[in-house]
Amino acid sequence: MSRAENMNPDELARACADSMWASDKASKALGMEIQAVSAGRAVLSMRVREDMTNGQGICHGGLMFTLADSAFAFACNGYNQFTVAAHCSINFLSAVKAGELLTATAVERQRATRSGIYDVTLTREDGSVVAEFRGNSRTVKGQHIPSEQESQ
Repeated sequence: MSRAENMNPDELARACADSMWASDKASKALGMEIQAVSAGRAVLSMRVREDMTNGQGICHGGLMFTLADSAFAFACNGYNQFTVAAHCSINFLSAVKAGELLTATAVERQRATRSGIYDVTLTREDGSVVAEFRGNSRTVKGQHIPSEQESQ
């Protein structure tokens, strides 16, 4: 039995997240932090810095998308199978200013065969929703935690 097969679903999701985080230069560079990971779910946060604002003085939408996309990635990669985005969209509901802490909560809605659907809600510290993101995932070849045969 492989190391991954000895874990419960939430332990496996955390081990996959740890493996991904070790190489995730983009999320780290933006100051993201993993708050929680479990099977089909992830919560990440990011403090909006001055250098993340656009010409209108609000958080650049692309950076809000990136936070949501990172939470989506950690939620859908928790089954020890490499998973990528097939399609994503976001609806911006409220402007965010420098200094605000954004939290992205990703939740699995459906997963079957090689495809999945995940919703990510971005909120301020007071819990108000600033954006809603939906991601469609697709599994590809590879595992975060190699089986014993692959590691030999």
